[in-house]
Amino acid sequence: MTAAASPRVELTLRGVILGIAITAVFTAANVYLGLKVGLTFASSIPAAVISMALLRAVKSSTIYENNIVQTVASAAGAMASVIFVLPGLVMIGWWTGFPFWINFGICAAGGVLGVMYTIPLRRALVTQSDLPYPEGVAAAEVLKVGSGARDAEAAGEGKAGLAAITLGSVASALFALGTGLKVFAAEVTAFTRIGTTGAATGIGASMSLALVGAGHLMGIAVGIAMATGLAIAWGVAVPVLTHLYPAAGDAADVATKIWSTKVRFIGAGAIGVAAIWTLGKLAAPVTRGLASALAAQAKRKAGNADDLPLVERDMPIGWVALTSLACLVPIAILIIKFVGAGPLAPLVAPLTGVALAYIVIAGFAVAAVCGYMAGLIGSSNSPVSGLAILAVLGAALMTAAIAKPLIGDGDVKPLVAFALLVTGVLLAVAVSANDNLQDLKTGQLVDATPWRQQVALVIGVVAGSAVIPVILNLLNAANGFVGGPEGISHDPLPAPQATLISTIATGVIGGKLDWGLIGVGGVLGAVLVLVDETLRRVTRNRAAGPLALPPLGVGIAIYLPSAVTFPVVLGALAGWIYDRLVSRGPSGEVAKRLGVLAVSGLIVGESLFNVALAGLIVATNKGSPLAIVGDAFEGPATLLAAAAFVLVPLALYLWSSARAKKV
Repeated sequence: MTAAASPRVELTLRGVILGIAITAVFTAANVYLGLKVGLTFASSIPAAVISMALLRAVKSSTIYENNIVQTVASAAGAMASVIFVLPGLVMIGWWTGFPFWINFGICAAGGVLGVMYTIPLRRALVTQSDLPYPEGVAAAEVLKVGSGARDAEAAGEGKAGLAAITLGSVASALFALGTGLKVFAAEVTAFTRIGTTGAATGIGASMSLALVGAGHLMGIAVGIAMATGLAIAWGVAVPVLTHLYPAAGDAADVATKIWSTKVRFIGAGAIGVAAIWTLGKLAAPVTRGLASALAAQAKRKAGNADDLPLVERDMPIGWVALTSLACLVPIAILIIKFVGAGPLAPLVAPLTGVALAYIVIAGFAVAAVCGYMAGLIGSSNSPVSGLAILAVLGAALMTAAIAKPLIGDGDVKPLVAFALLVTGVLLAVAVSANDNLQDLKTGQLVDATPWRQQVALVIGVVAGSAVIPVILNLLNAANGFVGGPEGISHDPLPAPQATLISTIATGVIGGKLDWGLIGVGGVLGAVLVLVDETLRRVTRNRAAGPLALPPLGVGIAIYLPSAVTFPVVLGALAGWIYDRLVSRGPSGEVAKRLGVLAVSGLIVGESLFNVALAGLIVATNKGSPLAIVGDAFEGPATLLAAAAFVLVPLALYLWSSARAKKV
């Protein structure tokens, strides 16, 4: 019997409902993680494991149905990355909260447009590409092992995988509880003056097991890149600039101020150049993919649709075009209402027209770049934040050119708010594409039907878009954001990307952006691109794969706080050591998969606990409702946190290795 004639259980109502239920969990976790550390994680692997565990009792369930569940949940969780922009509207004082329908419209319309863009890109970047898609391949392996057969070995690994996620989640939630009780310190830092020059520098580490898990998932190449960025930022740039701009005060305050006001823009420039380089490399494969999609459509029209294998049946290109146009309608309505209610109302027509054109054209470009980078280094580490920088630069320049003559020397806040709105829609396109191609790679490897998976992607995007504004409002009330009104806890979330994006928009439109520092970053980015390309070419025949220094990883580490970056580097190093050690044994591959699931649990558990804590803060109107000790316990809290920070991941790795031998 041919694959086309085989009956299959794939896009089912129960699968969609289960995917939506998992959606709420992973979207909430990703919103919190993104606001805290500026990073999000791909949820396809843990979603696949949960799906397999729950559907195993249903005799008719298949690997294809489990793939649909992880597709819905993963697409929804990925939409949380729009928080790289949207909190900026609260930070600048344009919003006091997150209006549900506006935020839902931004996420849903932009996200569905991103899904449509990935359909022709699938051929260019998935079926006709040798990109590794680390998370997509890993998710496919998990699905094959857990769903491909119902023998004892597959069932054993499925149970072990669910146990790994659960154990990691409980461990990180308990660790986060220790932080909430104030028994564990939230962060460990060390800053110092350098000699008598007035220079200062330091390093910090957030006591976050979620960051360790994120580092493991990103891999050693990105870990080394981020370590390089740390060295450039805190070993070179901060000491040099604090020497050139000496200031009195605590070393930590001086070094942090220089980093936040100057060094971060060097990172922004580096990220921008790296993203442009990536886009240039994509021109040829994207063109081939579009030609292939049009050829498939011509085959359908000729009545030969049945000749296409199931794994090549995308959503018809005509539907793609119509859906893309339909997405522009709510986007246009959002823009018109946004502009028409303020001082920019006289310019509603030109601003709407230019914004729509910008979203359509730049949206496809960022979708292609994000898809490529997701395939190269994984969707958890693709350049969404870097592309957001380029997107907001374009949006701000466009807005200033049209609307600055109307405002003159008046308040630029309406212009900044409009630029952030446009960037938010564009970022929704980008983050959707960033995840979708990873999911489509998983589908390709398990012989899923692309058009069914593409429908699931749309469902996931819409479901996640409904969760995001709810969680944002909760966290805004409980914590608030750095630079904006404080929440009840007086412990604002850093929202590092949103801070940077809103700063860039304000600087461009207000004419106060330090283009010199961005230019320095651009030169650095060009050097990093050259180093990375040279490494890849020189080592392309290496048995273990070519060496690389992803320039985006370096740039991200320059502009993220060291307290965020350092634990990620540690997690990448720990994951690399663990994989090398367990690969020596016969159960190495199983141990690696269990390790991935355990560290995924670290991310889920901590994030969900902190979302729940935010709800408790709002309910009790207390900033630290769980605290049982005061500031006098700071010394012991630091030692306890540092010890647990090392011992918990070590215990999970040992458990994963031991359990793999029993499967």
